[in-house]
Amino acid sequence: MADTALPIARAVEAANYEPVVAVFNVEAWGPDGSAVIDVTRLFTTSTPEFGVGNALRGSLDASRSFIERVAAFPDNVEVEATQTYTVTPPASPSVPEELRPGARTASVVVHWSMVRLPEKPMRPRLHDSRVGFFGVTRRDFGTEEHRAARRTYISRWRLEKRDPSAEVSEPVKPIVFYVDPATPAQWVPYVKRGIEDWQPAFEAAGFRGAIVARDAPTPAEDPDWSAEDARHSVVRWLPSEMENATGPRVVDPRTGEILEADIRIYHNILNVLRSQYFGQVAPLDPRARRVPFPDSLMGELLRYVVAHEVGHTLGFPHNHKASATYPADSLRSVGFLRRMRHTPSIMDYSRFNYVAQPEDRVPPELLVPVVGPYDRFATAWGYRPIPEARTPEEERPVLDAWAREQDRKPYLRFTTVGSSGADPGDHIEAVGDADPVYSTRMGLRNVRRTVPLLIPATVRPGEDFADLHELYTRLVGQWRTELGHVAILVGGVDSQEKRGGQEGVRFTPVARARQREAVRFLNEEAFRTPRFFLDPEILRRIEVEGAMSRIGSAQRGILQQLLNDARMRRMTEFEALAADASQVYTVGEMLGDVRRGIWSELEGGRVEVDPFRRNLQRIYLAEVEVRASPPARPAGSTAAAVPTEAQALLRGELRALEAARDQIGRILEAK
Repeated sequence: MADTALPIARAVEAANYEPVVAVFNVEAWGPDGSAVIDVTRLFTTSTPEFGVGNALRGSLDASRSFIERVAAFPDNVEVEATQTYTVTPPASPSVPEELRPGARTASVVVHWSMVRLPEKPMRPRLHDSRVGFFGVTRRDFGTEEHRAARRTYISRWRLEKRDPSAEVSEPVKPIVFYVDPATPAQWVPYVKRGIEDWQPAFEAAGFRGAIVARDAPTPAEDPDWSAEDARHSVVRWLPSEMENATGPRVVDPRTGEILEADIRIYHNILNVLRSQYFGQVAPLDPRARRVPFPDSLMGELLRYVVAHEVGHTLGFPHNHKASATYPADSLRSVGFLRRMRHTPSIMDYSRFNYVAQPEDRVPPELLVPVVGPYDRFATAWGYRPIPEARTPEEERPVLDAWAREQDRKPYLRFTTVGSSGADPGDHIEAVGDADPVYSTRMGLRNVRRTVPLLIPATVRPGEDFADLHELYTRLVGQWRTELGHVAILVGGVDSQEKRGGQEGVRFTPVARARQREAVRFLNEEAFRTPRFFLDPEILRRIEVEGAMSRIGSAQRGILQQLLNDARMRRMTEFEALAADASQVYTVGEMLGDVRRGIWSELEGGRVEVDPFRRNLQRIYLAEVEVRASPPARPAGSTAAAVPTEAQALLRGELRALEAARDQIGRILEAK
């Protein structure tokens, strides 16, 4: 792009040549002189721009492909076609040629949506990495910079005040979400509440009634209404076993304007909500101690999911940093939770408040996230009009001043660009990750309390034990997930996204004492056998065997986190750059602490190790060995390798164990 008033605009236009998608004969001329063409083959032949990409590897057979239907609306055209492919499965060297499957036929229904862009583009707002928004990026050759500048505009709806002079005004055109008529009736009120939960956030941006929920009209009320019409945004209910929900948007690539959105709620999102709520807060909410949950509880959990997905359709990505900006112990205070809830943003994956304890007497309605202070801040930052500015560039000083509010109020912060998974306060499924050790200790207390609730919650006369099996397995997963938040402290950094003019650095290595405390905690809680999971009354109902592999797999995952190549590279560099090496937790110290924790039995006078610990110790040997002597990388490979220094230290850990080979032999020998 370039401003059309500038000379370089001619060069930009000349340098960009649009591809020819297809060439058509004119079949007839319309009354207004427009050409009439037959576009059927766009949808029934292999036109790359209209194809299904790599979804099917094969050749499209036009003779077995055909248009199913076409629907035209004022701003969009919808086309649906059946495409038939001849698919040849990829050869597998391990399968004899005579047993390899031959070519087969696959038919799929493909749907295309073509949306017309507004004739008058919306004035865009420049993106700022300190505030979370999806965006569209263009390269601007018309600036004073000595390069082609990248210009990213945030994705947002076109909201204009009906009364521009009013501090808070109704919008000229509100954001309207219709509820799919296919939605089960008991959930409709909760879907509507999830949509309109964003109204206070828009009031902070100066708009009253900016987002509203409506029932879809019946055919009798409006025979022409269709969810496919791009003038309507719809929360769709889809009969799928997928345990998910999504909030995609249709965006004008010129300005970032959101033109329409259709939220997808897959039916089995209810199942994952049930499992997560039970596994995290069943000891805190008596309603969760029996499945199925009552509609009043499940509806509120669904409301939370809808509000989260609505946030995506408003332009907001995930903000996993938010939950780490509250003091962890405040999450046990009813007064604090009433004011702030347990995470500042519903766009975080900070599900349910597992830090709270039964003795804290937190009301169940305070365990579920809501649209929070960060969400209100981000909505105001992105949507509040700046009438004194005439261009996106003129808005920047005001937007910068708003963003600097984060220095004073940490709970308004967003994910730090480039933190690369190293910030222990910027991860999914975490609650209270300002202090992962404290929060995980509290969470694991609730996990222990939940195990005895499993049988009463799931076992019913005449029914099988599928619910027991599923909830037990997911509870072990919850244990593993929470312990993983502690592992991220090791070799981690505390971070804050900043711009020029703000004091301080963006990345600060986690203090040595916190890292060492994390490893000590993992040795106590992750690498000691969690015997509270080994209840024969549960295990002998769900399986013949599997407990050892289940626990071992979880422990392997945590050990792999600690021995992660990137983590050890960071720790090595932190040591190299440190002004005072005594303040650094080194790779060697970490490896030694982990080894002594997993092999602590060697320090006793008599070595007795249960089978779960022997299994973990075998896992340790395998994981360390593969990193101490990794296989040679292919020539030209750019993949990062285990640091050479870390390899030497890992070999040193094996030698330390080798020095006690007689004891190790007794441990690994089958009894």
